[in-house]
Amino acid sequence: MMRTRGEKIFSVFNTIILSLIALACLIPVWHVICCSVSEPTLLNANRGTVLWPLGQWTFLGYEKVFKTSYILRGYLNTVYYVILGTAIGLVLTCLAAYGLSRKDLMLKKPINFFITFTMLFNGGLVPTYMVIRDLKMLNTVWAIVLPLCVSVFNVMIMRTSFDNIPDALTEAAQIDGAGHVRILVQIILPVSKSILAVVTLFYIVQHWNSWFHSALYIKDRDLYPLQLWLREIVIAETNSVIEADAADAGLINQTKALIKYCVIVIAILPMMIAYPCVQKYFVRGVMVGAIKG
Repeated sequence: MMRTRGEKIFSVFNTIILSLIALACLIPVWHVICCSVSEPTLLNANRGTVLWPLGQWTFLGYEKVFKTSYILRGYLNTVYYVILGTAIGLVLTCLAAYGLSRKDLMLKKPINFFITFTMLFNGGLVPTYMVIRDLKMLNTVWAIVLPLCVSVFNVMIMRTSFDNIPDALTEAAQIDGAGHVRILVQIILPVSKSILAVVTLFYIVQHWNSWFHSALYIKDRDLYPLQLWLREIVIAETNSVIEADAADAGLINQTKALIKYCVIVIAILPMMIAYPCVQKYFVRGVMVGAIKG
């Protein structure tokens, strides 16, 4: 089919705009990666954007970071929070989405309204903190995991995806005597792999990037996730984390900027690896969860 002149012009402009957006997203990441393997003395003297490692490549910063027990502990804490939070979130999201997708659910519209209402309005920071405090969850893993365990947005897109599954599948299972748990586990979830991959990625990114709840509810430094250590190193301009394990203070001062970039790379690397693994499901899953009919 021949495209019109207007369609060709639109395609050219669309390609240019998307390419500029991609560059705007990639250049900062590439800058951080290049800085993390640059020579410390040249990096300290540089004030511009780095598009290629300065001087001879060095992994001194990564060596210092991986020798620092606090950062390694924070990394392991973050991985633990992500796995636990994603597992709980997926279970609760699947249960909620399945219940809301049932056509015979009583008061379906009011329940949908109240659930959607929480996307726009919530109790606020102070009441939420008081609830966490009264439940004795301050300085515990649950203070980080439970407030983020369910996303209404994820519930809505998964519910819409479940709505698109033909009724004949569930009706046939009910005729064979299957209950709701069996229908969900053996019928609904196996045909919803795309949306499950998308929701899983959403929860992983949400928990991995979350630092506010940790900063608010966690005072025990042994429970700090990586993001709080990154905040202290990059934003608070403190290197006490590294200096606590370093014998040569002069070397730390020299590699201060290098270590910051290395920690940033370590923090973003898992997400850069995870996205390509589920990318083939991403567009398909989002579209299935966004279109009804």
